[in-house]
Amino acid sequence: MSESPVSGTGEMTVAAAFAGMKRVVPVVFKAGCPDCRGRFELAASALRLAIGASSRTTFYSFTCPGCGAAVRKPAGERIVELLTDGGVSTLRLHSTV
Repeated sequence: MSESPVSGTGEMTVAAAFAGMKRVVPVVFKAGCPDCRGRFELAASALRLAIGASSRTTFYSFTCPGCGAAVRKPAGERIVELLTDGGVSTLRLHSTV
């Protein structure tokens, strides 16, 4: 017989209250700066993703925490998937033509 999620007093058990919840782990991304050659781990909030109409206009960007340079790198399909799944803010670019 399985244990009831509600105890005999009409209160929910701790196990039942937290059932289905997942542990939340902060996502960090490894990135490198082409200017200072530094390697860093960045939080999702430090990155921006722009999705354009083509691979040439799809990129991610961040400010290098080492030297302050604005860094922009191309983002293929797999990078786009990883960044969006990791909570990176996304901007969809629309063509004006």
